[in-house]
Amino acid sequence: MPRSIALCLCCLVLICHTLPLLAQEDSAGQDVLPGTRLTGTIDEAQPRFVSFFEGSRGEVLRVRVVVQSGTLDPVVSLFDDTGMVIFTRDDSDIPQEIDTTLTIQTTGRHYLVIGRFGYEQGVTKGIFELTLERVGVVSDQGTNLLYDVPVINAISSTQPQVYYTFQAPPGVIVNIDMRRSSGTLDPYLQVVDRNRFVIAENDDAPGGTRNARIQNLVLREGGTYIIVATRYGQAAGDSAGNFVLNVSESEGSGLGNSDLVPLAITYGQTVDETIDNDHYQRFYIFDAQADDLISATMKRTKGQLDAYLILADSSLQPIAENNDGGSGTNARLDRIRIPAAGRYYLVAERDDGLAGTGEGSFRLELTRDGSAFDGVNGGIPRLEYGASYEDTITNVDTDSVFAFWGQEGDLVTIGMTRTSGDLDTVLDLLDAQQNVIRSDDDSGGRQNARLTRVRLPASAVYYIRAGRFAGTTDNGNPNTSGGYTLTLTKQAE
Repeated sequence: MPRSIALCLCCLVLICHTLPLLAQEDSAGQDVLPGTRLTGTIDEAQPRFVSFFEGSRGEVLRVRVVVQSGTLDPVVSLFDDTGMVIFTRDDSDIPQEIDTTLTIQTTGRHYLVIGRFGYEQGVTKGIFELTLERVGVVSDQGTNLLYDVPVINAISSTQPQVYYTFQAPPGVIVNIDMRRSSGTLDPYLQVVDRNRFVIAENDDAPGGTRNARIQNLVLREGGTYIIVATRYGQAAGDSAGNFVLNVSESEGSGLGNSDLVPLAITYGQTVDETIDNDHYQRFYIFDAQADDLISATMKRTKGQLDAYLILADSSLQPIAENNDGGSGTNARLDRIRIPAAGRYYLVAERDDGLAGTGEGSFRLELTRDGSAFDGVNGGIPRLEYGASYEDTITNVDTDSVFAFWGQEGDLVTIGMTRTSGDLDTVLDLLDAQQNVIRSDDDSGGRQNARLTRVRLPASAVYYIRAGRFAGTTDNGNPNTSGGYTLTLTKQAE
């Protein structure tokens, strides 16, 4: 029987035996990436070797199989994800070597099967080396573009636009460039999502050129996107010429790698991630209500990471940060009060940020520890740092009580200044059980009270009691009254 006919019969046998394997998805062989090299063995126990990779329409690949030892007579076949044979190759000009290029016609999983001539009925065996390389992509319309692999095409009166597709996982940030390489072409770009909505377009990129550029396009949803490469005026335009089109990822691309595409985290959730020289920060976002008490822990799980954790508002302004609040080099934010309802960031990074050298894995946990003012009488006014409050002391209403949340170690200054009458002010700072921590009568001068740079011993609710001198007529007037302004500030170290 001629060898070519025998090869065809072997292929039929191969298909029958391989299709069930392909239906098993990830269990069918070894996952390989273009640009990798691996070795395998073909013998009686394993007459074929199955691997798979994700291919894109228009992608050009080079497949090279070289026998390293033994008598192996290799055969290479490629299947798409439906089990259809794309090509089969047996012999080449070099004995025991197959070297070929191929163009992928559909986007999806592809299976590369390496066997021996005759497969189960064959007698050759040996060790082989497989190399799978990405050569580039074709310029044909409809090609699925690869990042940083440019394509060249032309716009003319008979072809006023060309479309391409590209794949993007959630959180990718892309730049798309369309540069004229000849003619009078005035490039124009559009990006269309899977619902056929135009989500970005550009005519003239900054810099005074007519080239088109869509910069830092955030693709929050994963899937297939369409690029329409055309000219100003599209079908009605009159410019023409060749162009170079390229898609690339922006700095900070990928979920969690920048504040543009943070990873969502919820109370009670833990996430595992890695800090390295390429990604020294990880961004997470969560929703919180006013007065929520949140705690967050960043614990190293591997490597030499010195953890640093930041809580920031929706404008990325830091609210609290910590380096070694956890055990060892772990970071912890403990019972931080959320000032207002909205979205907040947790930024997990390494000590010294970009200038740091620590790398490693970590586990981040976010919890809610109740509300800051749980158990506080709803009629008691709440104060914020930097706030002021005006009130009046009378013989009927001789004092007022205010509540505020303070973090352990905060340095606070509280002032009570008379604004009318003969009021002789008195201040008391109370803990959560309303035990007196500090008191003052006249440290503010002119019968004004002031508590200066008091360090708070714990993260908790504190009370301020604003009243008047309560002595006797022998050492002052106990019945003063009048208006006052109360101020609460947090001091720098």
